[in-house]
Amino acid sequence: MAMYQVHVTTGDTLLAGTNDHVFVTLVGTNGESERTELNNYGIDFRPNQTSTYPVNTQPLGHLLLIKLEISQYLYLPENQWFCSKIVVDTPEGEAVLFPCHRWLTRGEVLELRGAKATKESDDDHPLLIEHRKREVTKRPELYQWKEYTEGIPHITNFEMSELPSEVRFSLSKGLEFTFLKEFTKAELKLKGLFGSEESWECLESMKNTLTFKTSPTAEYVAEHWKDDAFYGYQFLNGVNPSIIRNCPLMPSNFPVTEEMVQPFLEPGTSLQQEIQKGNLFLCDYKSLEGLQTLVVAGNSLPLTAALCLMYLDTAGTLKPIAIQLGQEPSEKCPIFIPSDPELDWLLVKMFVKNADSVIHQIISHLMNTHLLAEVFAVATMRHFPDVHPLYKLLTPHFRYTLQINTAARVVLLGPTGLLSKSSAGNEGTNELMRRYLAETTYSSLCLPDNIADRGLQNIPNFYYRDDGLKLWTAINRFVWAMLGLYYPTDDEVSGDAELQRWIQDIFTKGFLGNRRSGMPESFITVEEVVKFVTMVIFTTSAQHAAVNSGQFDYNSWVPNNPLQLRRAPPTTKGQVTMETILETLPNIGDTVDFIALSSVLHKKYTDSVVLGSYPEERFGEPAAKQIIENFQEELSSIEERIIERNATLDVPYCYLQPSEIENSVSI
Repeated sequence: MAMYQVHVTTGDTLLAGTNDHVFVTLVGTNGESERTELNNYGIDFRPNQTSTYPVNTQPLGHLLLIKLEISQYLYLPENQWFCSKIVVDTPEGEAVLFPCHRWLTRGEVLELRGAKATKESDDDHPLLIEHRKREVTKRPELYQWKEYTEGIPHITNFEMSELPSEVRFSLSKGLEFTFLKEFTKAELKLKGLFGSEESWECLESMKNTLTFKTSPTAEYVAEHWKDDAFYGYQFLNGVNPSIIRNCPLMPSNFPVTEEMVQPFLEPGTSLQQEIQKGNLFLCDYKSLEGLQTLVVAGNSLPLTAALCLMYLDTAGTLKPIAIQLGQEPSEKCPIFIPSDPELDWLLVKMFVKNADSVIHQIISHLMNTHLLAEVFAVATMRHFPDVHPLYKLLTPHFRYTLQINTAARVVLLGPTGLLSKSSAGNEGTNELMRRYLAETTYSSLCLPDNIADRGLQNIPNFYYRDDGLKLWTAINRFVWAMLGLYYPTDDEVSGDAELQRWIQDIFTKGFLGNRRSGMPESFITVEEVVKFVTMVIFTTSAQHAAVNSGQFDYNSWVPNNPLQLRRAPPTTKGQVTMETILETLPNIGDTVDFIALSSVLHKKYTDSVVLGSYPEERFGEPAAKQIIENFQEELSSIEERIIERNATLDVPYCYLQPSEIENSVSI
């Protein structure tokens, strides 16, 4: 007989205990052990605790699998048990890691493979081949696609209550999330603000009332939101750095003349000269044209397909110099400039920010991070078994993605979403996503290509670009090293059927088979896989942080980024009063509702996992562990450089600081 020591570690969760019998069976190349009960009275079911049990059996040879199962104890009710990992010490002195990260329930037999990552072609034992076959057959049956509506990325078929337990929030996160949301609402109700349909009496009243929570950046925004220089800065380093692009040629439908903008250019130059120098930039919201919008009190909310021209002066300051609140110029759609009446200029800038806020929430945030992360997550769950290297590498970047997305769809795509209600849901929002997805390209999701395509390589003070490119390079280097362990040649890529099914599913369900997008539908080389996986990790971590983490800072002062406006945009100059602005801004109830939402999104939760952290220990190979450690060291170096840079800035850009980036779209 031989003695095996089985070390069982619970997960990081408050619901770890069980009232039932827990059994283990060890399976090796020379047979399997008897089904052995783990003595419940000896198990430490507190979070992150390890308990040890002996298993006496004949020598099993090389360990292949572990079987875990639970059966009822007496008539006690079931209480699920979360197992993080099992380590088995063999008589030969080897410690074999079996990652688990699963909830166990009665009647289930859970089979675990060792931590060594393998592709399908690497498995050579009949038991492992059969185990893999069962897993890749079962996964697509469990994780299925659903078409939410035509023309946008597919989503998971699960409703909130149906999600598998391993992809749900931990109890601690769920409690924090609910508590913060309800606490914020209660605080606003005590102030008599929540649900009020009254307009604000004045901007100072809004500022004095909404002092219950703030941040240094939010305070700066509330003081400087009217300044043209800070207005321009936000299109580079605010919550939506994804719209602005260089303007090499003035659009024919935006007839800005030399006479209009000459006073706002450097002395001795001209509009055409500044265009040729690359100093003109454009924000174009054509995609919003003609969209149905939410009906409030019998009126459709206004939404402008605005055009905003920005100028970069020799001091490196970016300022707006011309705004047209529509795609077709006319007497009723004039071009506004900074020398127009002060309140005219303030209001038209607010309408541009309203357009930008809608694009930010629905496209930059919801579709291009949340929904794409869901596509990547569902495809990964469907096609890769637990031992596949890409499952191990990518799963930590999808933590809670499916649950948070089911909640996000209620907020943004439900019957009171940002745009119009209809019998089919929020049709305005759906139509906007259809338009954008039809034009989405692979290069637009790859930051180096995106920056080059928009002509933003050289614009100064663009911290999103600077920090993002450092992170892209670090992630790319990490992915090259990690995948190099498992794909030493291009033949390994083309021969991996699981990998090919994965990318085909993403291409057809996420990008709807649009070949014009340039999205890969198969992989031939290692380099192609590395670039795509880099994009996936960057999108689900850094890009989401860039468009999410600053929402309280820039949105809590609602006039700066108004998500909804109530009155139609100005059609003539010189008619705007402060009363006009207050009647155009969201009412008191909607204002505090937007602030409560931004507070929830701003919160850093106690179970957050930052970029580069892999606490679940899915890789057992020493080389893979060293690569992760090298990645973490590079991220630390990037962090130091960002902190040093931020110390010199009036408004620090912290959203791509590695310690502030979650590993996944989990909020």
